[in-house]
Amino acid sequence: MRKLIVFLIVLIVLLVAVDRVAVAGVERDLGNRIAAAADLSGPPTVSIEGIPFLTQAASGHYPEVRFDLGTFTYGGVPVKNLRGAAYDVTAPLADVLQNRANIEARRVTISGTLTRATIDKYAPEGVKIGGNGRRLTASGEVTMGVNKVKFNAEMRIEVADGGIRLQAEKIQGVPVPGQLAQLISYTIPFKGDLPFDVKVTGVKSVAEGLEFSAEASDVPIRG
Repeated sequence: MRKLIVFLIVLIVLLVAVDRVAVAGVERDLGNRIAAAADLSGPPTVSIEGIPFLTQAASGHYPEVRFDLGTFTYGGVPVKNLRGAAYDVTAPLADVLQNRANIEARRVTISGTLTRATIDKYAPEGVKIGGNGRRLTASGEVTMGVNKVKFNAEMRIEVADGGIRLQAEKIQGVPVPGQLAQLISYTIPFKGDLPFDVKVTGVKSVAEGLEFSAEASDVPIRG
Protein backbone atom coordinates (compact mmCIF):
# COMPACT_ATOMS: atom_id res chain seq x y z
CA MET A 1 0.00 0.00 0.00
CA ARG A 2 2.82 2.36 0.91
CA LYS A 3 4.59 1.64 -2.39
CA LEU A 4 1.37 2.38 -4.25
CA ILE A 5 1.00 5.73 -2.50
CA VAL A 6 4.62 6.65 -3.31
CA PHE A 7 4.07 5.59 -6.93
CA LEU A 8 0.95 7.75 -7.21
CA ILE A 9 2.74 10.74 -5.71
CA VAL A 10 5.63 10.36 -8.16
CA LEU A 11 3.16 9.97 -11.03
CA ILE A 12 1.33 13.14 -10.05
CA VAL A 13 4.60 15.07 -9.81
CA LEU A 14 5.63 13.84 -13.26
CA LEU A 15 2.27 14.76 -14.76
CA VAL A 16 2.47 18.24 -13.25
CA ALA A 17 6.00 18.66 -14.61
CA VAL A 18 4.95 17.51 -18.09
CA ASP A 19 1.92 19.80 -17.89
CA ARG A 20 4.09 22.83 -17.11
CA VAL A 21 6.64 22.02 -19.83
CA ALA A 22 3.88 21.59 -22.39
CA VAL A 23 2.10 24.80 -21.44
CA ALA A 24 5.37 26.75 -21.70
CA GLY A 25 5.86 25.47 -25.25
CA VAL A 26 2.35 26.39 -26.40
CA GLU A 27 2.54 29.78 -24.67
CA ARG A 28 5.77 30.44 -26.55
CA ASP A 29 4.14 29.51 -29.87
CA LEU A 30 1.09 31.67 -29.20
CA GLY A 31 3.37 34.52 -28.15
CA ASN A 32 5.15 34.34 -31.50
CA ARG A 33 1.83 34.31 -33.34
CA ILE A 34 0.53 37.30 -31.38
CA ALA A 35 3.78 39.17 -32.05
CA ALA A 36 3.35 38.54 -35.79
CA ALA A 37 -0.31 39.60 -35.73
CA ALA A 38 0.48 42.79 -33.79
CA ASP A 39 3.69 43.53 -35.72
CA LEU A 40 5.79 43.46 -32.54
CA SER A 41 9.57 43.31 -32.42
CA GLY A 42 9.45 40.48 -29.87
CA PRO A 43 6.93 38.04 -28.38
CA PRO A 44 4.69 39.28 -25.56
CA THR A 45 4.14 37.62 -22.22
CA VAL A 46 1.44 34.95 -22.64
CA SER A 47 -0.36 32.84 -20.05
CA ILE A 48 -2.88 30.08 -20.66
CA GLU A 49 -5.46 30.18 -17.90
CA GLY A 50 -6.92 27.07 -16.28
CA ILE A 51 -5.49 23.69 -15.29
CA PRO A 52 -4.73 21.01 -16.16
CA PHE A 53 -3.25 22.28 -19.39
CA LEU A 54 -2.93 18.82 -20.99
CA THR A 55 -6.71 18.44 -20.92
CA GLN A 56 -7.05 21.66 -22.90
CA ALA A 57 -4.27 20.67 -25.30
CA ALA A 58 -5.85 17.30 -26.00
CA SER A 59 -9.17 18.94 -26.83
CA GLY A 60 -7.55 21.73 -28.89
CA HIS A 61 -9.65 24.28 -27.03
CA TYR A 62 -8.40 26.95 -24.62
CA PRO A 63 -11.11 28.98 -22.83
CA GLU A 64 -8.82 31.92 -22.02
CA VAL A 65 -5.36 33.02 -23.13
CA ARG A 66 -4.01 36.25 -21.62
CA PHE A 67 -1.21 38.38 -23.07
CA ASP A 68 0.69 41.51 -22.11
CA LEU A 69 1.99 43.68 -24.97
CA GLY A 70 3.63 46.37 -22.82
CA THR A 71 3.95 49.91 -24.18
CA PHE A 72 3.70 50.59 -27.90
CA THR A 73 2.79 53.34 -30.33
CA TYR A 74 -0.18 52.92 -32.68
CA GLY A 75 -1.09 55.52 -35.28
CA GLY A 76 1.35 57.94 -33.66
CA VAL A 77 -0.37 57.59 -30.27
CA PRO A 78 1.62 55.90 -27.47
CA VAL A 79 -0.31 53.33 -25.43
CA LYS A 80 0.82 52.11 -22.01
CA ASN A 81 0.01 48.78 -20.36
CA LEU A 82 -1.51 47.30 -23.50
CA ARG A 83 -2.88 43.90 -22.50
CA GLY A 84 -5.63 41.58 -23.55
CA ALA A 85 -7.20 38.17 -23.65
CA ALA A 86 -8.28 35.73 -26.33
CA TYR A 87 -11.36 33.65 -25.49
CA ASP A 88 -12.49 30.30 -26.86
CA VAL A 89 -9.23 29.73 -28.72
CA THR A 90 -9.35 26.81 -31.15
CA ALA A 91 -5.81 25.46 -31.50
CA PRO A 92 -5.45 21.78 -32.39
CA LEU A 93 -2.22 20.51 -30.85
CA ALA A 94 -0.92 19.20 -34.19
CA ASP A 95 -1.38 22.66 -35.74
CA VAL A 96 0.51 24.27 -32.87
CA LEU A 97 3.40 21.81 -33.03
CA GLN A 98 3.71 22.13 -36.82
CA ASN A 99 3.17 25.92 -36.85
CA ARG A 100 0.08 25.74 -39.03
CA ALA A 101 -2.16 28.75 -39.37
CA ASN A 102 -5.38 27.08 -38.25
CA ILE A 103 -5.74 28.86 -34.90
CA GLU A 104 -8.65 31.18 -34.12
CA ALA A 105 -10.12 33.02 -31.15
CA ARG A 106 -13.86 33.50 -30.88
CA ARG A 107 -13.29 36.88 -29.20
CA VAL A 108 -10.28 39.07 -28.40
CA THR A 109 -10.37 41.96 -25.93
CA ILE A 110 -7.65 44.57 -25.41
CA SER A 111 -7.24 47.45 -22.97
CA GLY A 112 -4.60 50.12 -22.54
CA THR A 113 -3.98 53.63 -21.29
CA LEU A 114 -3.41 56.90 -23.10
CA THR A 115 -1.20 59.00 -20.83
CA ARG A 116 -1.76 62.51 -19.57
CA ALA A 117 1.04 63.63 -21.89
CA THR A 118 -0.92 62.32 -24.88
CA ILE A 119 -4.10 64.05 -23.73
CA ASP A 120 -2.20 67.36 -23.45
CA LYS A 121 -0.43 66.85 -26.78
CA TYR A 122 -3.67 66.95 -28.78
CA ALA A 123 -5.39 69.68 -26.76
CA PRO A 124 -6.00 72.99 -28.59
CA GLU A 125 -3.62 75.85 -27.88
CA GLY A 126 -4.44 77.57 -24.61
CA VAL A 127 -6.35 74.58 -23.19
CA LYS A 128 -5.04 72.85 -20.08
CA ILE A 129 -6.53 69.47 -19.18
CA GLY A 130 -6.83 68.47 -15.54
CA GLY A 131 -9.01 66.23 -13.40
CA ASN A 132 -9.13 63.96 -10.40
CA GLY A 133 -9.01 60.54 -12.10
CA ARG A 134 -12.81 60.19 -12.27
CA ARG A 135 -13.49 63.10 -14.63
CA LEU A 136 -11.53 65.47 -16.81
CA THR A 137 -11.62 69.24 -16.64
CA ALA A 138 -10.37 71.95 -18.96
CA SER A 139 -9.24 75.47 -18.17
CA GLY A 140 -7.22 78.18 -19.82
CA GLU A 141 -7.51 81.12 -22.15
CA VAL A 142 -8.46 81.07 -25.84
CA THR A 143 -9.09 83.67 -28.50
CA MET A 144 -12.69 84.35 -29.54
CA GLY A 145 -12.79 86.95 -32.27
CA VAL A 146 -10.54 89.76 -31.05
CA ASN A 147 -10.88 88.89 -27.37
CA LYS A 148 -8.99 86.59 -25.02
CA VAL A 149 -11.45 84.55 -22.97
CA LYS A 150 -10.69 82.64 -19.79
CA PHE A 151 -12.82 79.59 -19.02
CA ASN A 152 -13.39 76.50 -16.90
CA ALA A 153 -15.22 73.44 -18.18
CA GLU A 154 -15.79 69.73 -17.74
CA MET A 155 -14.85 67.33 -20.54
CA ARG A 156 -17.10 64.44 -21.54
CA ILE A 157 -15.18 61.45 -22.93
CA GLU A 158 -16.69 59.34 -25.69
CA VAL A 159 -15.74 56.99 -28.48
CA ALA A 160 -16.06 58.77 -31.80
CA ASP A 161 -15.47 57.84 -35.41
CA GLY A 162 -11.82 58.66 -35.85
CA GLY A 163 -10.70 58.33 -32.26
CA ILE A 164 -11.49 59.32 -28.69
CA ARG A 165 -13.43 62.56 -28.35
CA LEU A 166 -13.14 65.04 -25.48
CA GLN A 167 -16.26 67.18 -25.61
CA ALA A 168 -16.50 70.35 -23.52
CA GLU A 169 -19.59 70.88 -21.38
CA LYS A 170 -20.65 72.80 -18.26
CA ILE A 171 -18.53 75.76 -19.36
CA GLN A 172 -18.19 78.62 -16.88
CA GLY A 173 -17.02 82.18 -17.29
CA VAL A 174 -18.11 82.95 -20.88
CA PRO A 175 -21.25 84.52 -22.38
CA VAL A 176 -21.48 82.14 -25.37
CA PRO A 177 -20.54 78.66 -24.09
CA GLY A 178 -21.66 76.85 -27.26
CA GLN A 179 -19.21 78.74 -29.42
CA LEU A 180 -16.39 78.18 -26.96
CA ALA A 181 -17.16 74.45 -26.74
CA GLN A 182 -16.28 74.12 -30.43
CA LEU A 183 -12.89 75.73 -29.79
CA ILE A 184 -11.83 73.60 -26.82
CA SER A 185 -13.33 70.20 -27.77
CA TYR A 186 -11.00 67.87 -29.67
CA THR A 187 -10.35 64.31 -30.83
CA ILE A 188 -7.33 62.11 -30.13
CA PRO A 189 -6.89 60.24 -33.44
CA PHE A 190 -6.91 56.59 -32.62
CA LYS A 191 -8.32 53.97 -34.93
CA GLY A 192 -7.39 51.23 -37.33
CA ASP A 193 -3.94 50.53 -35.88
CA LEU A 194 -4.58 48.27 -32.90
CA PRO A 195 -3.71 44.55 -33.03
CA PHE A 196 -6.25 42.09 -34.44
CA ASP A 197 -8.29 44.96 -35.91
CA VAL A 198 -10.07 45.46 -32.60
CA LYS A 199 -12.50 48.36 -32.35
CA VAL A 200 -12.56 50.70 -29.37
CA THR A 201 -15.78 50.10 -27.44
CA GLY A 202 -15.32 52.18 -24.30
CA VAL A 203 -13.13 54.75 -22.58
CA LYS A 204 -12.93 56.16 -19.07
CA SER A 205 -10.84 58.61 -17.10
CA VAL A 206 -8.28 57.12 -14.69
CA ALA A 207 -5.46 58.63 -12.65
CA GLU A 208 -2.88 57.83 -15.35
CA GLY A 209 -4.94 59.22 -18.23
CA LEU A 210 -7.61 57.57 -20.39
CA GLU A 211 -8.16 53.83 -20.20
CA PHE A 212 -9.82 52.33 -23.25
CA SER A 213 -11.26 48.91 -24.02
CA ALA A 214 -11.54 47.32 -27.47
CA GLU A 215 -12.59 43.98 -28.93
CA ALA A 216 -13.00 41.90 -32.07
CA SER A 217 -14.73 38.63 -32.94
CA ASP A 218 -13.59 35.54 -34.88
CA VAL A 219 -9.93 36.52 -34.87
CA PRO A 220 -7.31 34.39 -36.68
CA ILE A 221 -3.97 34.09 -34.85
CA ARG A 222 -1.63 33.16 -37.66
CA GLY A 223 1.96 31.99 -37.40
